[in-house]
Amino acid sequence: MQNKCFWGFRSLVRRKQVDSVHVKRKGEGHHHELARKLGVPDLIAIGVGATIGAGVYVLVGTVAREQAGPALTISFLIAGIAAALSAFCYAELACRCPSAGSAYHYSYICLGEGLAWFVGWALVLEYTIGASAVARGVTPNLALFFGGLDKLPALFARHTIPLIGVVVDPSAALIVLIVTFLLCTGIKESSLVQMIVTSVNVSVLMFILIVGGYLGFNTGWVGYELPSGYFPFGINGMFTGSAVVFFSYIGFDSVTSTAEEVKNPQRDLPLGIAISLLICCILYMLLSVVVTGLVPYYALDPDTPISSVFAGYGVQWAVYIITTGAVTALSASLLGSILAQPRILMAMARDGLLPSFFSDINKNTQVPVKSTVTSGIFAAVLAFFMDVSQLAGMVSLGTLFAFTTAAVSVLILRYVPPDEVPLSSALQESIKSVSSRLSCNIQESDSKNLQSSASSSENESHNLHEIREALLGCPPIEKSISQVNLNEQTRRKIASWTITCLCIGVFILAFTASAKGLSRFAIHFTDVDIYLIAIL
Repeated sequence: MQNKCFWGFRSLVRRKQVDSVHVKRKGEGHHHELARKLGVPDLIAIGVGATIGAGVYVLVGTVAREQAGPALTISFLIAGIAAALSAFCYAELACRCPSAGSAYHYSYICLGEGLAWFVGWALVLEYTIGASAVARGVTPNLALFFGGLDKLPALFARHTIPLIGVVVDPSAALIVLIVTFLLCTGIKESSLVQMIVTSVNVSVLMFILIVGGYLGFNTGWVGYELPSGYFPFGINGMFTGSAVVFFSYIGFDSVTSTAEEVKNPQRDLPLGIAISLLICCILYMLLSVVVTGLVPYYALDPDTPISSVFAGYGVQWAVYIITTGAVTALSASLLGSILAQPRILMAMARDGLLPSFFSDINKNTQVPVKSTVTSGIFAAVLAFFMDVSQLAGMVSLGTLFAFTTAAVSVLILRYVPPDEVPLSSALQESIKSVSSRLSCNIQESDSKNLQSSASSSENESHNLHEIREALLGCPPIEKSISQVNLNEQTRRKIASWTITCLCIGVFILAFTASAKGLSRFAIHFTDVDIYLIAIL
């Protein structure tokens, strides 16, 4: 009984090798590999598109009106710094463990199978419910083009089933199925569409900044001429606003799920994550500067802040451009969610945690079509039948769990690394160049000394044998080697206990903050604090 319990515990904490996925696929056909076609521009498009959702068009007015006021710009900056720390975790892990699976893959290597299983399902929960919630937001935005929800065509309008009282949304299910079909055509085609849609969304944001800035300079930025000053809710309100807008930066983690489809993952993944997050942070800050400067923060419409601001200045036609940006933002965010989910399922199936059905890769498109279709249909059914906005908190929980495990994995890779951790790309290239030169020199010397190789090899082996016996018989060398091994074991043990105590302490602090009514601070406190200690 004790042996069974011990075996069960060992199976929960066992860790896979970094390159185990690639080792398994060496004997398999080429159709089991994902196509490496993505570069830095593709990753930036995926990251920006998945991060900038339609929520920012509403979040600006809500947070400025209720929490931060004109200091919303600083709130976005603080949240951007916190998100950058999490992004650094993902960038470092993506360089050292470049494989599909994102936080699930990293936690399996560093934390063990049991925790990786929970992380994998948390990511599935995040992407599935997130995609369904995003799809549900398409219908209200489409209705603005037709003049209201009651004027939508019957095919796109919401309907209520009389007997059960469920409100179905055909538009949400339709757009999920369209995105799913697009993802099945290939990763390069999907990234091209994502780049186009994201460009439209960014262009709409630039239109808001340019036109809004022009109006602001003409009217004197009345939103900043208030007796309450720049911090009407105080410093606490500014930090509370940063905790709320932190979730507007979520989405860059979907970039790491495409690690096996990137041409040069060690170089391109960190660049894609960093540049996409920087673009989002700059756009958010500039947008908040313009919106809070055009009108007083307390006069902002909490539902349609940007459209109402432009309508107040007599620019009613701008509502159609802003609505176009909201629809494209929803589409890009939806594509980013459904893109990442099948690759999480594929990684779990490769490790035996799901049926092998989910790990199959299509020969022609070189994408996991079966996983994509399955996750797309499930998300479409949820978006059609359910209003998943009430489950949005579960998405935040899954994101927090994934970010925290990524931060802990960075600590483990630095101080208690697994048995096999890949070397840096520069070191690998130098080793390859040196080994190639040595092999060439050996071949030349062998061709010149082919006749005298037998006698010389016997003498060299005899000399090497004598040297080895002399070295092994030397007590100081044996003592120094054993001392080094003992010091390394002691260091790893101290580092392991330090990381464990650190995680427990951060959890207690976050739980205490949540119990004291500071839950919004506790939401992103954990991973930020862990990574701050890691970089020190």
